[in-house]
Amino acid sequence: MSYQDHIIEMSQLIKSKNGTWDGINAESVARMRLQNRFKTGLEIAKYNAAIMRKDMAAYDLDAGKYTQSLGCWHGFIGQQKLISIKKHFGNTDRRYLYLSGWMVAALRSEFGPLPDQSMHEKTSVPALIEELYTFLRQADARELGGMFRELDAARAAGDKKREQELIDAVDNYQTHVVPVIADIDAGFGNAEATYLLAKKMIEAGACALQIENQVSDEKQCGHQDGKVTVPHEDFLAKVRACRYAFLELGVDDGVIVTRTDSLGAGLTKQIAVSHTPGDLGDQYNSFLDCEEIAPADLKNGDVIINREGKLLRPKRLPSNLFQFREGTGEDRCVLDSITSLQNGADLLWIETEKPHVEQIAGMMDRIREVIPNAKLVYNNSPSFNWTLNFRQQVYDAWKAAGKDVSSYDRNGLMSVDYDATELAAEADERIRTFQADGAKRAGIFHHLITLPTYHTAALSTDNLAKEYFGSQGMLGYVKGVQRQEIRQGIACVKHQNMSGSDIGDDHKEYFAGEAALKAGGVHNTMNQFA
Repeated sequence: MSYQDHIIEMSQLIKSKNGTWDGINAESVARMRLQNRFKTGLEIAKYNAAIMRKDMAAYDLDAGKYTQSLGCWHGFIGQQKLISIKKHFGNTDRRYLYLSGWMVAALRSEFGPLPDQSMHEKTSVPALIEELYTFLRQADARELGGMFRELDAARAAGDKKREQELIDAVDNYQTHVVPVIADIDAGFGNAEATYLLAKKMIEAGACALQIENQVSDEKQCGHQDGKVTVPHEDFLAKVRACRYAFLELGVDDGVIVTRTDSLGAGLTKQIAVSHTPGDLGDQYNSFLDCEEIAPADLKNGDVIINREGKLLRPKRLPSNLFQFREGTGEDRCVLDSITSLQNGADLLWIETEKPHVEQIAGMMDRIREVIPNAKLVYNNSPSFNWTLNFRQQVYDAWKAAGKDVSSYDRNGLMSVDYDATELAAEADERIRTFQADGAKRAGIFHHLITLPTYHTAALSTDNLAKEYFGSQGMLGYVKGVQRQEIRQGIACVKHQNMSGSDIGDDHKEYFAGEAALKAGGVHNTMNQFA
């Protein structure tokens, strides 16, 4: 509905009340409606699921149209990212947000900082989704409020052309509300627990849920040791639980991202149930590290697998976990991925130990032999030392090509001494193009960084503390922060406006007219940043 249509509809409603609603201004109602486009989290989930599906279809036609996101741990962080995206690029197309379970655990738990082991309150995950969308909706209200103020100024100046331009801009306004891919970890319990949490996350606005194939009560960060996977049927029950949650709530095109940690997971808590040779359970068990034994070798408490007439004893650790054979990780990732896509998943996530396009592509090539349109979500993780990894990749490529690398120490390539070298320049170029290269070569539809603002917050705070508490004093803040905000046009320099003060003033005027006591008068110091 257009701006004018809202005004007309409200005018007719007000008129129908025979004078009792004459204190209500139809245009003010129209403005408030447009500033609050989304009334519920489910509306947001449905809206964004359609966007993701459209983007997935576009990527299938053109791998250059990949999508990106950055991880968030607070609504304000997500809001500022989207404000910056609109400022620098003019639109939010193919740009999402990521909700990282790692950052929820580390920064949002009532227990304080926790490792990424699903120990945090699971309710904090939907709470953060709701918070993110509260801040994104406020960004809409703030930006539209500014446009409405400009519209009033154009009318007061009699500038009909500018007035129409602003009305057209309102009618074609693009919201800050974008898809959030939300981390549900390993499901926080059994399939029923997964279903209940998935519902809460969807009701809060999540259109995409990312779930991993680790044991819920043994869950580890994807880039740490000690990961334990579950048999496929156990995992698929949780995938189906997520789909049921989407369908129950009417988000029929909700997106499920299935993550496999098998590349770095050498353990399983369970031996899979198998009914016939070659079934899914048998395939899972085929990767177990076993020794052939005779009946006489059986010991008390042994677990035995019968395979092709042979008795095999899987190696069981003191922790009561079973061990996979070394070197089977990639094969297990491929099986996990194909199985997930054949059983309701929409996108894959393969957690790797390094950012290497050809390693990722090698697995995706095998997956795409079975499912040609398989698409990947990839974690451009801060857990990788990107500088060292890519300098070593260039070093190895040069060495293999017969190029002289004698002036480089492969193990010391992180040194600043190499920053100005040809090798470092080539490595940086590979880092710069990693996402585009991965999208075209390895089927990566979505690139994300899980923990970017965790690190940027620490870095910027360290820089400020060093200057402010040192010899620079207040200049450390003014020169390093405020002056940069002003000159770079950072909206937050007007922090009163960002917090909603001007929106509140508008509402006061709607409610009380000339009697409104507003904060944005001539003595408001924010006017210094006009």
